[in-house]
Amino acid sequence: MEISAFIEPGLGKAGNSFTFSEIFGQPELWNQTFAKIVSEKKPLQEFLNRTIPLAARVILTGAGTSAFIGLSLKGSWTRNLHQGTQVIPTTDLVTHPLDYISPDVPLLLVSFARSGNSPESVAAVKLADSLCKTCFHLIITCDPSGELARYQSNSLKYVLVLPPQSNDKGLAMTGSYSAMLLSGLLISRLHELESLERQVQKLSKFGNRIFSTYCKAIHEVSLLNFKRAVFLGSGPLFGTATESHLKLQELTDGQIVCKNDSFLGIRHGPKAVIDENTLLVYILSSNSYVRKYEEDFLKSLQKGPGPLYIIAISENPVSCISPDLNIYLTDEIKSLDEDFLAVCFILPAQLLGFYKSDNLGLDPDSPSVSGAISRVVEGVKIYKYE
Repeated sequence: MEISAFIEPGLGKAGNSFTFSEIFGQPELWNQTFAKIVSEKKPLQEFLNRTIPLAARVILTGAGTSAFIGLSLKGSWTRNLHQGTQVIPTTDLVTHPLDYISPDVPLLLVSFARSGNSPESVAAVKLADSLCKTCFHLIITCDPSGELARYQSNSLKYVLVLPPQSNDKGLAMTGSYSAMLLSGLLISRLHELESLERQVQKLSKFGNRIFSTYCKAIHEVSLLNFKRAVFLGSGPLFGTATESHLKLQELTDGQIVCKNDSFLGIRHGPKAVIDENTLLVYILSSNSYVRKYEEDFLKSLQKGPGPLYIIAISENPVSCISPDLNIYLTDEIKSLDEDFLAVCFILPAQLLGFYKSDNLGLDPDSPSVSGAISRVVEGVKIYKYE
């Protein structure tokens, strides 16, 4: 289906924005990303064969959206590579490096970055090299000319540059986020890469289904007068909830204040932020064990005053409650691995942020009126670590 088919009435200039094309181009980008990993499977496998047995720990890192990728990958890397994996943002590594980097503990640092030009991204790899006696680098980026892609190190490193389409021109990371997330999932399962082709094909199909079936409904939701939004997700979908909250908040220039949490975590106090002006978004697991905890929370919220509007995002239709909008992928049972759901479940928040940005009279490509946030973070001074 042509991208122009998704332009809603009254969208105006936003329909010609980079962000519009980058959101709707993701299903095809996922196919391109799979092809890229297939083409580099042999050298990637050789790199992992040399580093994983030696590395005592793996750290998935990045700044902002790039850091959230690790939240969805941590379980997959731990299970499939049989290696303890941590998610530490570069913004934490730079200020407190010795809290996370031990000189005598061999480290594989996996860095995610769209441009690779954020000051913290470069500082983190330099600190790891200078503080850790045995350090390996896997750099996954979207810009071959970025500082991270060109980083020179005496340590063993592998640089994976994703297809050009992944290098978003808009401020908000959309295709870059989902492509880097997908590449991380595929790398953690290189040994079964060929069998994952069907998963990626379904992923692309489901992405297009979200666009063709739910664009109009999400556009209508964006017209509602909500002041805040809460996104809930568990396990790999906690990363999706985290990225979702940032996407809506930054695309609306902070006019919509957002929060994310897990279904169990929000019960411990944060539930207080949900009021009659809140948009509540459930990002539901396909794991039957996890779903029991999620459904308990869904049922508990039916008592007393509820939020303004509820969206449920799920693989299959929701039966335990009746949300205002259920965005679901298929009537088939368990057709996509839960880890891969994290990739396509980010689309509703991207759409919601894009439409709401346009409704508020903002430019989705550059929504920050004051210039407080930019495509590449500016003004961060990196100090020499003594």
